[in-house]
Amino acid sequence: MFYMTRSMLLNKTVFAVLFSLSVFNINAQTLYYPDTAWQVKKPEELKMNAALLDSAVRMAIASENKMERDLRIANMKAYAGEPDYKIIGPMKQRGGPAGLVIKNGYIVAQWGDISRVDMTFSATKSYLSTMAGLAVDSGLIKSVTDKVGAYVWDGSFDGAHNSKITWEHLLNQSSDWSGTLFGLHDWADRPPKTGGIDDWKNRKLNEPGTVYEYNDVRVNLLAYSLLQVWRKPLPMLLKEKIMDPIGASTTWRWYGYDHSYVNMDGLMMQSVSGGGHHGGGIFINTYDQARFGLLFLRKGKWKNRQLVSEKWVHAAHQSSPAEKKYGYMWWINATQSWKEVSPSVFYAVGFGGNYIIIDQDHDLMLVTRWLDDTKVGEVFSLISKSVTGK
Repeated sequence: MFYMTRSMLLNKTVFAVLFSLSVFNINAQTLYYPDTAWQVKKPEELKMNAALLDSAVRMAIASENKMERDLRIANMKAYAGEPDYKIIGPMKQRGGPAGLVIKNGYIVAQWGDISRVDMTFSATKSYLSTMAGLAVDSGLIKSVTDKVGAYVWDGSFDGAHNSKITWEHLLNQSSDWSGTLFGLHDWADRPPKTGGIDDWKNRKLNEPGTVYEYNDVRVNLLAYSLLQVWRKPLPMLLKEKIMDPIGASTTWRWYGYDHSYVNMDGLMMQSVSGGGHHGGGIFINTYDQARFGLLFLRKGKWKNRQLVSEKWVHAAHQSSPAEKKYGYMWWINATQSWKEVSPSVFYAVGFGGNYIIIDQDHDLMLVTRWLDDTKVGEVFSLISKSVTGK
């Protein structure tokens, strides 16, 4: 029988310690996070194909979204088919194409005015989803499968249909909630192209969880419901729990509507919107958008702090039963709509070509503003190939 001597055991222990330290050092070097300023590296330093990356940037610059720069006009045109559509929240003129490519935490490409604060429209939904995740992480919401009516008792979730709705249904936009919130009717938000008001009002409701439908009124209902749970304004919580810890600037804002204020513990608090459909939502620069994206690229961790649980980050970009391409207000390339891009890539997206695209497998991210939506897949495919060579 073979026995290890004391010196052999000691040598084995020393080797194990040295090996673990070397692995730690490799990981520490790989997982770089920006401090106040981002560091820039040349593509070649990170073994990227500079020519392919340059082609992606040139395409992004040349492919500005065709929507008007006056976003009030753009919204009025886009939602002209909605009954009594009106702008009831802040809006501002947009800038031109801008973007960042982040590899291993470093900027490897940039274009446009990346310091400019712009509307980000429905990319706001991914921030809103994160506030739900933090509520779950902290135990304020015990489970996403809980019925929302157990937490919000003001009548919003009364009735045979609405009482069935869970947090998960709101997060993956499959609730088919029926009602009016801050004067906006669910049936008037992106109504069918056929029928009229009476048909839309009296439609048969789908069982919660079975049918996906993009609807901002119901997204705003999630924001309102989270305000009831947190009992503090969501922008204040986002700043405290996410944006300050990741080193974001003080220039971003999160707005609701002119009249979307509710009395919370004797104080009037604004219930924010999940996008810019009627104005409002998050206004942010490209750098700060990239910091938020990097947090999700790194599975909720920033330096030595787990700001959002890895469990939530994973759950947020899993396909939902009603729509394979949609998770908890993050989109997924699950059906490979972007044919040459990995199906595991997930992203936030807002009207007008605002994207945060995350590839965890390659520690890679694209943040882009005002890019033609038909070109996004091609741009990110070039960026991916600059890393993988495929």
